[in-house]
This record gives sequence, structure tokens and C-alpha cells, in this order.
Amino acid sequence: MSENETKRYTIIVAGGSGKRFGGKLPKQFLPLDGKAVLMHTIEKFDQAGAAIVVVLPAEHQQMWIDMCNESNFPVTHTVATGGKTRFESVKNGIAAIENLNDDDLVAVHDGVRPLASVELINRCYATAQATGTAIPVVNPNDSIRQVMEDGTSRQLLRSSLRAVQTPQTFRAELLRGAYEVEESPLFTDDASVVENAGHQVSLVEGEVTNIKITTPLDMFLADKLTRNELTRQ
Repeated sequence: MSENETKRYTIIVAGGSGKRFGGKLPKQFLPLDGKAVLMHTIEKFDQAGAAIVVVLPAEHQQMWIDMCNESNFPVTHTVATGGKTRFESVKNGIAAIENLNDDDLVAVHDGVRPLASVELINRCYATAQATGTAIPVVNPNDSIRQVMEDGTSRQLLRSSLRAVQTPQTFRAELLRGAYEVEESPLFTDDASVVENAGHQVSLVEGEVTNIKITTPLDMFLADKLTRNELTRQ
């Protein structure tokens, strides 16, 4: 790789406590087909040729190091310390990337989305290189209603809505500049932070199998999908 060639980076945010999942072990560390969920996630981005920063709470880092050593996990990655919020964690992840150039590409991904395909990851990097941003989305299957402050509700046109996924991918100068602000309650994801800085975001086709593991049902589905993927190989 030449000095001026665009590099791919990934910030994998893995700060979940597992409380909503209902277990003592954070869900990013739960076993999925013989290895931790987070290991599956890291491997996908390694296959896409990205340098990886994993953002973990300080209290989880030794557990993660021990897990990697015990399983001889082979993928090189940097560990950064998470903040009190996702915004702070992503900001810390950006700061942990050494020698980041403006034209480099940075994907931000949920640590508990282990099923994003390499094809999706490559699609996001390619779109971000062409347009500066790439946000994977899928069409919602269910009808959607908006609940108003007075308790009434109204139907929203499903065809005009999209469910947002990760990896949300950006040209480094856009992402780094966007995060040089105070955190706002309006920042629900990285796309909203970048939009706040005045940039349009480009939507790319996501994957319905790119689920975020939040509940035991999600874990059940992830296990079935992983086994099916291995069968196809």
C-alpha cells in the first residue's frame, strides 16, 4: 500500500452492559458458534481489509484480552476506552486511529451486529469513497404509527421510511470534523452527527440479516443464520 493510498478503518463500538439482554455477561462476549459475538464482528471487517479499533468500557477490557488470549484470536486490533455515551465512545475511537488522513475511510459499527456481510461492508466503503458518506438501510416490514404527545397516533407512509443499520461509513475529514462539537440529544447515530455538520448522507442497500443482538430472540436468530452461512461455504 502506497503512502497516499486511501486506507480503511473501522471503529467497532462494544459498550453494551447486557442488562436488556437479561444476562450477567455483556452480549458482545456471548458465545456464537464457538466464539464471542464480537470476534465474529471483527473478523468481517478484517476480511474487508480494514484496520480495526474496538471501543470497550474500561471494566471490560481485561475480560476481552483474556478471551482473545484463551482462544488465540488472530485478528490484530486496537482497544480504545469507551465513554459514558455512544457519542463519546465514537469520539474516543476516532482519536485512537493514528495517522488518519482526510481521505481515509472510517466505518462505525455496532459490536453486536456480527452478521454484516463483507459485501455490505465493501459497498459502504465504496459509496463513502465516492460520496463521502454511506448509511445502510432496509425497508420496514411492519406498518408504522407515530404516537403524539396527547396520546393519539397517526399512520406514517411505510414506503417513505427506512430502518437504519451500521456500518455507517464516512470520509475521515467529515466524520472527524462532525464530532468536534458538544453532544446533543438529537444525535441518535453517526449519520445524525454528520448531518448536524451540514453534510448530506448517502443511503445504501442494507441487509435484513444484519441484525443487532439485543434480546435472546436476536441471539437465537443469529445462531441460526450463522450456522446456515457456514453450511453454504
